[in-house]
Amino acid sequence: MRALHIITGLGVGGAEQQLRLLLRHLPIECDVVTLTNPGPVADGLRADGVRVTNLAMGGNRDLSALPRLTRLIRRGRYDLVHTHLYRACLYGRVAARLAGVRAVVATEHSLGDSQMEGRPLNSGVRALYLAGERLGRSTVAVSPTVAARLTRWGIPEPRIAVVPNGIDLDRFRYDPAARERARAQLGLPKQAFVVGGIGRLAPGKRFDILVQALAQLPPDTRLLLVGGGPEEGALRRRAEETGVAERVVFAGERPYPTDGSGGSDRSDGPDLPALTSAMDVLASPSPEEAFGLAVVEALAAGLPVRHSSCPAVEDLPSGAAPDAVRIPCDPEAYAAALAGVRAAGPGPRTAPGAARHYCVTRSAARLMDVYAAALVPSSRTPLGGSPS
Repeated sequence: MRALHIITGLGVGGAEQQLRLLLRHLPIECDVVTLTNPGPVADGLRADGVRVTNLAMGGNRDLSALPRLTRLIRRGRYDLVHTHLYRACLYGRVAARLAGVRAVVATEHSLGDSQMEGRPLNSGVRALYLAGERLGRSTVAVSPTVAARLTRWGIPEPRIAVVPNGIDLDRFRYDPAARERARAQLGLPKQAFVVGGIGRLAPGKRFDILVQALAQLPPDTRLLLVGGGPEEGALRRRAEETGVAERVVFAGERPYPTDGSGGSDRSDGPDLPALTSAMDVLASPSPEEAFGLAVVEALAAGLPVRHSSCPAVEDLPSGAAPDAVRIPCDPEAYAAALAGVRAAGPGPRTAPGAARHYCVTRSAARLMDVYAAALVPSSRTPLGGSPS
């Protein structure tokens, strides 16, 4: 089987890094097309031996990308096309059907109740999404919560498959040596209590809550923010205004390491697993998530977690992650919760059942089942092609 993955961009983000991790575990030949922004994850994919093509799309309304993408799919003679993120799902589904491909699968990574990929939902976005969805065979939801949202939108349940995001448990296992190195590289005192926040620095992630909470915590508390995005300037200004600028460390985007050795794709700092080892608690104040990948990665590192939304934990039986506690999206609530974690003292740093539940090999196996079902012939006639 040959599959083509189409994604909107390949900067450092949860969906992008999840794609890279999955491709390492899928037992089939896969190529990748990015519509735009061939960033660090594209470099990582190429280092993994994956062929990556940049379509260099000019914007959401660059319709010239559609025939170019259609020709690329035809030339590749792919058995299956798998799309990721809103723009890629729309253009990719249409191009795949025009190319007469046998099966089209899409993963919905970022659908919330009121926003998608950090942008507010409206009737136009919803209508276009539903029109594109009908061109595929199956829509993959990364959590039962997302599956329920898709059902409420009107997508028939038989067309929805739940394939949770996966993590590399071994890579995120707590490493005390990596903790010391990462803290030294970032200028974090050995004895400091480090609150971590991981994710795109965008308004919807509400990292401003953590900056405000930090001002209510003891002076030796540090906030380590891992990620990049448009909100960084505003967060820096907020830290200055609240008098905690010297206690906030902006680590920037940190891709997964290229190989399995625990090294870094970047020569100028620790990678993401090393940074989770450097933290004492992970705080995730985002009020609306589709999965909560950063939370699961933190749990794999044995960290206590305080979060405002995490379907990955909330969809599991109670007790699967006893030290992942839901907190209101409020500075005072987070300050009190983080102070409580500190007062309790360090735990054993072992992964709970929730983290083990999301092993990437299990996710890859589930996805292969979705592919097999999508390849079963149906009576639906692709646009511009014969019955598949």
